Amino acid sequence: MYRFVFNGERNSAEQYGILSFMSSLEAKRHTLAHLLAAAMQKLHPEAKPTIGPAIENGFYYDFDTHSIKEEHLQALQDEMTKLLPHWTAFSREEVSAEKARERFKDNPFKIELIDELEKDGATITLYTCGGFTDLCRGGHAEHPSREITEHSFVLDRVAGAYWRGDEKKPMLTRIYGLAFDTKEELDAYRAQREEAKKRDHRKIGQELDLFTFSELVGSGLPLWTPKGARMRHALDAYIWELRAKHGYERVTIPHITKRALYETSGHWEKFADELFRITTREGKEYALKPMNCPHHTQIFNRRPHSYRNMPQRYAETTMVYRDEQSGELGGLTRVLSITQDDSHVFCRHSQVRDEFFKIWDIVDTFYGTFGFTLRVRLSFHDPASAEKYLGTPEIWKNAEDALRSIAKERGAEHFEAPGEAAMYGPKLDFMATDSLGREHQVATIQLDMNLPERFDLTCINEHGEKERVVMIHCAIMGSIERFSAVMLEHTGGNLPLWLSPLQMRILPVSEKHHAYAEEVLAILKTAGIRADVDGADESLGKKIRQGKVEKIPYLLVVGDTEAAAKTVTVESRDHGKKENESVSDFVNRAREEIAARRA
Repeated sequence: MYRFVFNGERNSAEQYGILSFMSSLEAKRHTLAHLLAAAMQKLHPEAKPTIGPAIENGFYYDFDTHSIKEEHLQALQDEMTKLLPHWTAFSREEVSAEKARERFKDNPFKIELIDELEKDGATITLYTCGGFTDLCRGGHAEHPSREITEHSFVLDRVAGAYWRGDEKKPMLTRIYGLAFDTKEELDAYRAQREEAKKRDHRKIGQELDLFTFSELVGSGLPLWTPKGARMRHALDAYIWELRAKHGYERVTIPHITKRALYETSGHWEKFADELFRITTREGKEYALKPMNCPHHTQIFNRRPHSYRNMPQRYAETTMVYRDEQSGELGGLTRVLSITQDDSHVFCRHSQVRDEFFKIWDIVDTFYGTFGFTLRVRLSFHDPASAEKYLGTPEIWKNAEDALRSIAKERGAEHFEAPGEAAMYGPKLDFMATDSLGREHQVATIQLDMNLPERFDLTCINEHGEKERVVMIHCAIMGSIERFSAVMLEHTGGNLPLWLSPLQMRILPVSEKHHAYAEEVLAILKTAGIRADVDGADESLGKKIRQGKVEKIPYLLVVGDTEAAAKTVTVESRDHGKKENESVSDFVNRAREEIAARRA
């Protein structure tokens, strides 16, 4: 299958094409996509095959049919297993566009791809194995029947997908498969995925009453409850505490802007389809901001700057808005309203290294608090798609060389990813591995030499001359929404004491102990601890069970003994039941745990 980038979907070689240097596992997965198409042709010849690439953890194939349901997967898999021994090797044939069109004359989807290949002057190749022929660029298992075992793959699920990711085009049926080198690896992945389902942030968010969605408000627009808002505030306060050590100053900008700002920045041209647009009564055109950097350039540019007061470091936590397709929205990981803990540093070229290292220190401290391990992706531009980016090849080379040097000096584990840059500059993307072994992109630091050119941002140097500045973009959490999703699944909802919206609950044994429970509550609140009293007319056992369901870090039982001795009996979510403890000793210990932000 050839590489095609579809409107509205991610530009990913793993998703839509075959890499020039495909790993053996990717080659097996791609082969299995062909095998699935062959099985479909046998059992459901009316289904028209379209494309089927290797993807992370497996493969998929899209078919023009609406008759395939989940209950058909086992028969398709059995047919794949039946065909596999006959798939000994692939043969390759270069053909003309005319011959390819004749071969797929009854398949308009293949014809569309062939027409594009002909227009681009690309070589058109057909690959055949086990009597099945497909339009393909290559990248297969050399000996499928020997390299692929029947228990190392499984058909996983059925989903809908628009042809080429375009909602104006036909809806197809997508069949996903999982595939690994061995049955043991497949089983391990499936077990991990089952655990991930238990930790789904949407499930945890509902159990802990952190956020909700309303059909009246709309998909992709989360509503944060009092508990969720407390969690968000605690995360944001921690980021500000870390930033304060490095001289960041708080700024505030409006949520809309005239069209002219984004025309100057280049965002209007590149992101027009993702903008929420507003037309006033006077016919003036505005947009809800999809990012904050153009606004911040105008704060910097409000007056001349001397080299003596460089760098300038601005930061704020604010929402931005992007018109994502409804099919791409999901929980907190993909939303329309995105809360960014955003910062922009305006500095001289000679200051870039030090500013990157300061931000990197913040990133390491913040993610280390949660026990994430990090590696770094150097996200560079794709020279073959220069039209997607702002700036000259020289600017991009200088910026990317600078990032390579910074990563090397830092001694960080890193890898390069062409095509993953922002439109205005390359990035350091931090990849965090969670407690289930999954990797997520989290923080990002971006080096931008283009927006300073477009907005003519300068400072006056030692010689009294204007000097072009550099802009560094950074979001530590990336977005509060997405980080919250990753963090909730990483912890399984067992939030550390400092972050938990409700840090402890007092459980009176009976009604006569309510007065002492309120006395303890007052002490906790004076100490700045988030707590409440469970005054329900329920048994102590039921109150304890409810506290555990809500994953409250500490449950404090108070009865006759505790009231008489001014103590509490502590039940820790993470460490079990502890002995009687004086209220003052417990408060001091809890405050130390909160201050240290222990995981």
